[in-house]
Parts: sequence; C-alpha cells; structure tokens
Amino acid sequence: MTDAAGRWPVGADETRQANRSWWDGEAEDYYAEHGAFLGDSEFVWGPEGWTEAELDLLGVRDGMTVLEIGSGAAQCSRWLARRHDVRVVASDLSMGMLRTARTIAGTAGALPLLQCDGLALPLADSSVDRVFTAYGVVPFVADSGAVLAEAARVLRPGGRFVFSTSHPVRWAFPDDPGPHGLTATSSYFDRTPYVESEAGLVTYAEHHRTLGDLVRQVVAAGLVLVDLVEPEWPARNEQAWGGWSPLRGAILPGTAILVADRPA
Repeated sequence: MTDAAGRWPVGADETRQANRSWWDGEAEDYYAEHGAFLGDSEFVWGPEGWTEAELDLLGVRDGMTVLEIGSGAAQCSRWLARRHDVRVVASDLSMGMLRTARTIAGTAGALPLLQCDGLALPLADSSVDRVFTAYGVVPFVADSGAVLAEAARVLRPGGRFVFSTSHPVRWAFPDDPGPHGLTATSSYFDRTPYVESEAGLVTYAEHHRTLGDLVRQVVAAGLVLVDLVEPEWPARNEQAWGGWSPLRGAILPGTAILVADRPA
C-alpha cells in the first residue's frame, strides 16, 4: 500500500530495488488486467495498440539474434519467435514477470528467459542483431543513457535498438484519461522522477526525460537515430489504459518510439 506519492529525487540503487520488488509483486495482477489487450504472443508497442506486424520498426529477418530487455511476460519475444526463424532471448529484472512468461508459454516451445538488469547485460560485445523494449527499462532506471550505451555495446555493427516509452510531453499533464488530463499542470522541463513510498521506503520510481534528452542519449551511445515515431491513436482502440484514452490520444501523443542503428 502506498502512503506517499509525488515527485522527489531518488537514486539509482533505490530505483532498481523498488522497481524490481514492485514488478515482482505486480506481475500476476498486471497480466490479469492487461493480458487480453497485449495478447499472449503479440507484439504491441504501446497503449495505442499499434503492433510490430503493422509498423515493422525492428526490421527483424530470419537468421537474426534478438534480445528483448524489460520483456515483462515476453509477449513480444514470443511473437517474434513464432513469426520468424530467429533466436530470441527475453530478459527482465523481475523474476515475477519472467515466471508469468513461463506460465503463459507452458512447457511447449518456451523461450529462453534471462533475469538481468538492462544496465548490465550479461552478453558479449557485438553479439546480437537487434535489441528492443516496449515500455520497459528506459523510464524505470535513473540513468537511461547507460541503458542505450549497453544496448549499443551488445549490438553488432549494422544492428538496431528500438524502444518505446511514455511520450515525454505527457509528464506535463495529469495522469487522467478524462478532460482533466488535457490541462498542463507541471513543467515539461521538470525532470524530477515520480516516486511512491511506504513507511519511508521507495516502492516505485519512474524517471522523466525530455525528447531532446533521449535523442542526445542515442547520439552519446554511438547510435544513429533513424526514426522517431509518435503513433496516433487509432479509431479501432476504444479503451482507456491508465492515463491513455481515445480522448487524450486525439490531442496529445502518448507514446514515443525511437529507432536507432549502430553504424556498420
């Protein structure tokens, strides 16, 4: 139970410990609430509902090696493994989320699952062709630039890293899917993280960067930004998810997807 929530500074260790524990405890309920929307073997980039089958942002082709970080229940990796002749590894900081992934897959055709921190991937340099995360890792660490640098390290020359995250402009607005969520109440430039705590202990933390911050982190990692997608809300999606909704989606971007290549 949360007894305090707001925006105040929080460090890397507190962030890691809090989010690992939070996702461990939330895994089953999260799947129960959102599993139908995400699908058990679908690749959805965000609450708008756009899929990799529609957007083809990763450009995965047969014979590639692919790593998902912040995989949650590994729905995206499962879709890739069934759609392409590729080697896919799904990784997450939370063992609870990986257990949910194993439960979904059952014993037949289970994916390789790896528990690890997206800031310290236990993979060799230049060992994979694609790295991606759909709403994982990037907002849940104190130093997202280090995540991009780590993804760049394990990518082969010519490889690609794609990540989706809450569109940074959303931090200026209340997390409300209704009309109240259409009036800015905070500075877009306030990078103070959102934090929840219980009895003085941080239990959840989410960090904000501006769009410019993310682009500069891509460049600092030695990657080349090849696309920045701000998906519009499709008419087919009539449901709200947290602060996301058709009402807000018609006016404000909810998701940012950055596509970056490691130079060959």
